[in-house]
Amino acid sequence: MSPSTEPASKRARHACRRFWLGILATIIVAGGAALIAAAVLGVGEFLSFLHRLPTPAPQTAAVTAIFAATYLVLAIGKLPYYRLDRAGGALLGASLMIGVGALSLDEAYRAIDFDAITLLLGMMIVVANLRLSGFFRRAADWLADAARRPIFLLVAVATATGFFSAFLVNDAICLVMPPLVIDLTQRLKRDPTPYVLAIPLASNVGSVATITGNPQNMIIAGASRLTYGEFAEALWPIALGGVALTIVLVALAFPRELLSREKLAPIAPAPRPYHAAIASKALLVTAAMIACFFAGAPPAKVAIVAGGLLLLTRRIGSKKIYNEIDWPLLLMFAGLFVVVGAFDKAVLTPGEAAGFDRLRLDQATTLALLSAVLSNIVSNVPAVLALKPFVAQLSDPKRAWLIVAMASTLAGNFTLVGSIANLIVVERARSLGVRIGFWTYFKVGAPLTLATIALGLWRL
Repeated sequence: MSPSTEPASKRARHACRRFWLGILATIIVAGGAALIAAAVLGVGEFLSFLHRLPTPAPQTAAVTAIFAATYLVLAIGKLPYYRLDRAGGALLGASLMIGVGALSLDEAYRAIDFDAITLLLGMMIVVANLRLSGFFRRAADWLADAARRPIFLLVAVATATGFFSAFLVNDAICLVMPPLVIDLTQRLKRDPTPYVLAIPLASNVGSVATITGNPQNMIIAGASRLTYGEFAEALWPIALGGVALTIVLVALAFPRELLSREKLAPIAPAPRPYHAAIASKALLVTAAMIACFFAGAPPAKVAIVAGGLLLLTRRIGSKKIYNEIDWPLLLMFAGLFVVVGAFDKAVLTPGEAAGFDRLRLDQATTLALLSAVLSNIVSNVPAVLALKPFVAQLSDPKRAWLIVAMASTLAGNFTLVGSIANLIVVERARSLGVRIGFWTYFKVGAPLTLATIALGLWRL
């Protein structure tokens, strides 16, 4: 029955149900935020903090409501019973902030961190060229040939995923790896589940190492003014330790597959297109780009120049490259920058922001806990943007930003829905006939998250 011929009483019941489900979702998210604050501050301090909040002006109330509604959409992935996704929710929130006068158009433009968006766009173009050239497929075959036992194949998959994610944006690597790993394990006649499970886990922990590892690190780099070298020097040991822990925990979770002495069968060759010239050019540009990062050149400038150079080719049409770019993610970034900028201007005035010293965010454990829990509610990029005005007030903001980068990234491994990278891998694997369930993921991801955040706190 089409919506137009559906009885009016049934449509009314559906509308009523959608209304109450929306209210319920709002209550759940608001309650979760309150529980986080109570856990960080203590119940008495939290209630005292709420009592001190002034009655908001009409515009302030409107800005707060728009901010909360935008983050509600980000938390649940879409607006209930509507087709508005995260990117659309961020764009709608930004337009409403401008509509209520919280920011002028010029102020909205200035609120957007174009360095972060440019850096992410450039990195996506680089990864697209590497993938379309066949480089990742050739690398996967080489790793399979080098591995002699299942445990060594797991080590190869986790290490390669972590390494590539450290420099080439983990979301993009999570798009590339599942088909390659599933194809390899099928040709080797092995159970693909543990190897596929290692992809999002290793990708998340590997991406913590550098500014270009994931989107939230790119935002943090702009806010903290940390150089590429400073960031990597502080966090690469955590990434390295995290990849090692990933291998150990996955192996313990699948002992029959990974801890046997059985040798891998000879890999069946599979004809694959490989464009040596394009792959060589992409690798050369990538190596030069990473060298420039460590030399102190502005990452956004280097990445977009590298991406532009790789568009200059006679073999790959530009449209193929454009199809590899996650445009909704870039749109979500732009919208969130405006939403958070308006909230910062209208609600977190200097006087109000100064009162947040009672949150005790100067304590590393408190800041890491808040970052981790908030990242699991609304995802790590929105969490980092929400924390931005508070971290700026701390006595050692550079160290605080490193803690936020560490905790918000590693927290993504806690549950299957903890990060976009996890969902990308699960959906790609499902389309190829491999299912990773919630509990299969949780029994490895939860202890890995706790262990790596503890390692990060000890290191920082």
